[in-house]
Amino acid sequence: MAYLTPLSLCVVLAFATACSQPPVKASRPAVAQSQPPAEPPADETGEDVTELDARAQAALPKQALTPDLLFKFLIAEVAGQRGAIDLAQSTYLDLARKTRDPRIARRAVEVAMFSRDEAAALEASRLWAASDVASERAQQTLAALLLSGGSPAEAEPILRDLLKQDSASSFLHLSSLVGKLRDTREAFDLVVRLATDYPALPEAHFAIAQAALGDGRLETARLALRQADALRPGWEPAALLYAQTVGKTSRADAMRYLREFLVTYPDAREVRLAYARALVSDSHFGEARAEFNRLVTDFPRNADVTFAAGLLSLQMGDLGGARDLLGKALEYNARDTDTVQYYLGQVAEQMKQPDTAMAHYLEVRGGNFLVSARARQAALLARAGRLAEAQALLAGTRGGNDAQNARLIQAQAELLRESRDYAAAFDVLSAGIKRFPNMADLLYDRAMAAEKLGRLDMLEVDLRRVIVLRPDDAQAYNALGYTLADRTDRLAEAIVLLDKALSLAPQDPFILDSVGWAQYRSGNLARAQEILERAYTVRPDPEIAAHLGEVMWMRGQREAAGVLWQTSLQTHPQNELLLETIRRLRP
Repeated sequence: MAYLTPLSLCVVLAFATACSQPPVKASRPAVAQSQPPAEPPADETGEDVTELDARAQAALPKQALTPDLLFKFLIAEVAGQRGAIDLAQSTYLDLARKTRDPRIARRAVEVAMFSRDEAAALEASRLWAASDVASERAQQTLAALLLSGGSPAEAEPILRDLLKQDSASSFLHLSSLVGKLRDTREAFDLVVRLATDYPALPEAHFAIAQAALGDGRLETARLALRQADALRPGWEPAALLYAQTVGKTSRADAMRYLREFLVTYPDAREVRLAYARALVSDSHFGEARAEFNRLVTDFPRNADVTFAAGLLSLQMGDLGGARDLLGKALEYNARDTDTVQYYLGQVAEQMKQPDTAMAHYLEVRGGNFLVSARARQAALLARAGRLAEAQALLAGTRGGNDAQNARLIQAQAELLRESRDYAAAFDVLSAGIKRFPNMADLLYDRAMAAEKLGRLDMLEVDLRRVIVLRPDDAQAYNALGYTLADRTDRLAEAIVLLDKALSLAPQDPFILDSVGWAQYRSGNLARAQEILERAYTVRPDPEIAAHLGEVMWMRGQREAAGVLWQTSLQTHPQNELLLETIRRLRP
């Protein structure tokens, strides 16, 4: 089990040394006579950092290092390293109580929060805040834990003190703290009370708007944002939140507001970027491109703007433009190079340049796209006949969390399915389920592999487990219902499952296909044809064509069925179900 970021033994011993000796001011190293003495380092306020460190050291409690203390340090760290989080948490909390040292108290908070022991985290946070009253982070942590624990009255004076230190910045971050309260009305009332003393501060009205929006008070949020705009005209955060608030009731009004704002404030980059992205979401690609082109012109060498423009070009199918813009985003030192490299790989794939695509995917070293990049890289290797290399690549990749590691297992199984080695795919997924027994995606994929192997008992067990884990998973109901209808005589049970799937996703063409096929297997040919025609209209998929054609054939509409099959074969000449259906009915 991963355990936070463990303190190493050297850190523990360094702390122990600090506890056992009085703090002393470090002497400066000797310098050559010909050189002037160096100036002491200073922080952002101009204060001598050496003096600050000395004051901080002097403020720490004088705690003698005893064998008992050192032993408990080691117990806590070793316990954490070995996954005994409860022991590590209780030991650190005991140390924090005894030493009243802010460093230990902070560590106790971290471990307690990692173990999800809210009571211990709150106690340790109180010790941390009391032993380091000047620490803004300590006070914020205590306030957050009090709020999440439903104690806003106790948190309120702490929040007031934080607001006095840096009012504007604190109000901008207030929503993340107050959002810990489960009662949104209570959260709104708290923010209003805190903002009362700052009527001329736009950030205070912004915080009120955030809390109002969280409590569903749309008109109150709009009023607060209008007050913020009156105090600071053209302030982009307020404009963006106002558009979001208006969009709750009318997307058209929100878009109109953004357009009008940009007329008044044409240099508002974040608003223009949001407007351009909204245009993309509404599929107004031409208008979006005009906005992105303006952004690229107005903010040259801006990596964020160039990256966004590159993604739009990719979405519009302008592969050359996407490649150039994404390449420039890298040149302009994009903050997330992994994401840029991933999309460059996508561009190269679509341009039929597999080697270039693999080179870009290889440059993805971490982040949210690591697993997707390795999966795409492996797929390209497999297509080049290098399946063993592809499997080794996926097996040697480690994701950042369980979901990513499960996705890597899925990718390995997918390669094996594509090579029609269903038994190996089943084994890979089974090994993955031993590691992640409640990962619904792995269970679903193993069910599909089991179907290929004729192991319908295992398919049913896995899909029923998926339904327990994800009771609103329409595809799980659909897969089980279709299999029962197609491969067994349990038609009544299949129809119940498929009706449930259809209630969850009434427009899904594949679920409609399954429902139609179950009706056909039940002897309701006219009803089956009606449903299958609806499915095929939504999506002219070859398997839907196979089913619809079979129903038409059995109803005597053989010429029409043949035309349908031939039409589908033109675009899907290798589809197994379509070919099998034609051979079976028209030998």
